[in-house]
Amino acid sequence: MKILALSTAEPGCSLAVMDQDQLVCETYWHSRLTHSRRLLSMAGALFPDQAGCEISEVDAFVAARGPGSFTGLRIGISAALGLSTALSRPAAGVSSLDGIACRFSQADVPVCAMMDARRGQVYCAVFRFEHGRLAHRTGDTVCPPEQAISMISGPDAVFAGSGARVYETLIHETFRGRARMAPPFMDSVSAGALAWAARTTPGFFENPANTLVPAYLRSEGADLPRGFA
Repeated sequence: MKILALSTAEPGCSLAVMDQDQLVCETYWHSRLTHSRRLLSMAGALFPDQAGCEISEVDAFVAARGPGSFTGLRIGISAALGLSTALSRPAAGVSSLDGIACRFSQADVPVCAMMDARRGQVYCAVFRFEHGRLAHRTGDTVCPPEQAISMISGPDAVFAGSGARVYETLIHETFRGRARMAPPFMDSVSAGALAWAARTTPGFFENPANTLVPAYLRSEGADLPRGFA
């Protein structure tokens, strides 16, 4: 199965093509251009040269459904649904937080994915992996960083995402230097990780829970500064 995955949940825009378990190509672009202006040009650069196939050969589409930028999410979801409808292929949504946490699927401790929600809050979920596969995750929530950190029951964890970067000092103080911080280049939502999450979940595209609809977590949606869409 060939999957085209995309994320417009954050200021950076990410696209990836996965064929079975092989990541064929992935691109990431962080600029002042809006997602609506760069998404199509990025897709045009992927197909056919980098992906090695035409976009019509893609079997399924995946997009980050949130949390994240209100307008950005709508752009990515609309693009994925448009392609799905035009090509009569399935489309499904993956939590933006999976697109962060699944990069650390080999971790032997809990992984806390935190996105900066501004206003003194983070979007977060805690993941546990076993042998490289997801064993358990909490639900996505928006809360103060102290509450997110308290979701970790053990003495150690991996923290990743823009929220972890903003509250890095608080994390280190709470865990007394034992916390494992992801490197900054792994803080963003990865389209490749979104595709991997879909690919490794049995019956993913048939599960109604994965319907491609936005999950904002905050009703007002103004969770990132204007200009990120």
